[in-house]
Amino acid sequence: MKATADVPRLTLGLPVYNGERFLAQALDALLAQTFTDFELIISDNSSTDRTGEIGRRYEASDRRVRYVHHPENRGAAFNHNFVIEQACSEFFKWVSDDDLYAPDLLERCIEALDSRPEIALAHAWTAFIDDDGRVINANDYPLSTDVADPVERFRSLLYTQGGDDIYGIIRMSVLRKVALHGSYHLADRTFVAELALHGPFHNVPEFLYFRRDHVTRASRIGRNVRKRCTNLDPRRGDRWRHPLVRLFGEYLLGYVTAIRRAPISSADRWRCIQILAVWVARHANPLHRRQLLQSPDPAFKAIGSASLAARLIEKLPIGRQRAATVGHRGESKTT
Repeated sequence: MKATADVPRLTLGLPVYNGERFLAQALDALLAQTFTDFELIISDNSSTDRTGEIGRRYEASDRRVRYVHHPENRGAAFNHNFVIEQACSEFFKWVSDDDLYAPDLLERCIEALDSRPEIALAHAWTAFIDDDGRVINANDYPLSTDVADPVERFRSLLYTQGGDDIYGIIRMSVLRKVALHGSYHLADRTFVAELALHGPFHNVPEFLYFRRDHVTRASRIGRNVRKRCTNLDPRRGDRWRHPLVRLFGEYLLGYVTAIRRAPISSADRWRCIQILAVWVARHANPLHRRQLLQSPDPAFKAIGSASLAARLIEKLPIGRQRAATVGHRGESKTT
């Protein structure tokens, strides 16, 4: 699908709740991208801080920005799915209110999607930054998602952490075929696994995505399953309607459903089921569960190529107001 005068090629969906601290920095980095044919939808989940003020200011200064305020907080899963439902473009990408993006991230990913019609998603390597934007960790991409075999892609996503592929640019034609983001335990992992069953991923082998690791980040809630799921959907806080066995059961069912819906052969579907069964049996082992609980957060592994990422981040427009406003496809926005 080619963009028209009214429909950009890419939709950036930014679900946010109380993101005033870093939101302007994230927006500056996104609006300074070398690829400009996008719309940016800010979906505010009834924030109580200055998020709305910031969102409206950017909406007023740039044609590509649309700010939406929801009257009540319905959870992160609703907010993530809302921005998908609003999109009518060729590609879609979730963006975060606290992360930063190299100027050519979107361009490099769109180039990959245009040149490789078989891939479902394109992203780049991730570096972690602190509150002040300093690189604290950078690791090469660890997954085997670029292979032709869908079963191997599925296996890799089951057994390997990292990659942040959920923040990649996704073909809308694929996104419309997979289940929406759930609110059960680790719903983001089943979402990415289903995407991988629809096609390979492409990762630009450079640190172009900077994920900010700070104490208030949603993913830093910890290993408390109930709190994580309640953040995704406040209704998950009801222990009677949503006991832990349901939250874990829906997680497993998410993988089964993804395999059942995938456009793969019956033989490959059976291979995926076998791999999933072995994975479940392994996680049922008490010793393995204890090892998982003791394992460090991927964000705090030994620093790899952090110096390369640090040199990139120095070029980003962190927290500074742009000298001129840029409108849709580079045109100034008039009021």
